Amino acid sequence: MKIALIELENMEFYAFHGCYREEQIVGNRFLVDFCFETDTEKACQSDSVYDTVSYLDVYEMISVEMMIHSDILEHVAERIIAATKSRFAGVLSGKIKISKCNPPLGGNIEKVSVTLKF
Repeated sequence: MKIALIELENMEFYAFHGCYREEQIVGNRFLVDFCFETDTEKACQSDSVYDTVSYLDVYEMISVEMMIHSDILEHVAERIIAATKSRFAGVLSGKIKISKCNPPLGGNIEKVSVTLKF
């Protein structure tokens, strides 16, 4: 077994997550970091994307989930984890971090983030 950590970093999405009505109308910029462990022993020998978890497929799944409204980031992250477990049997474990840029908290805040491990 050859365990690899595959990381998709700083994926940027414009979405409408938030519990305030204004956030749901105007939307905001979100950054997503997603990493996962998978056994790449076969892929290392075959040089074939079909023998690993395709990070293109993972990115496309995350893109779809990011477009579905949620009030809180924890819910978005949990949906992405559930979709990952359902669709990619080769994913052994992972971590997702979702950041909302310039959150409407009444002050100068670059971003707020939620990280879940699975």
